[in-house]
Amino acid sequence: MTQTVRLALVLGLIFSPLAGLMAFVITYEEYQHHYPDRRRVMRASAGAGVATFVVFLLLSLIVGMLVSKVGQ
Repeated sequence: MTQTVRLALVLGLIFSPLAGLMAFVITYEEYQHHYPDRRRVMRASAGAGVATFVVFLLLSLIVGMLVSKVGQ
């Protein structure tokens, strides 16, 4: 694993949870106005948070790999 990919992974592991948490909070705040069942709101918000975490982590790894390929 090159140093660039490692850096992208570290940055992804720092910022992806933050992005996931923000997606959870935003989704929760919006959905609680539309659904009376708190369990349904939590489930939908957690799904959005996890999906955002995964997408941001994968994007950071892809960008790290692309940057390392261009730098060669």
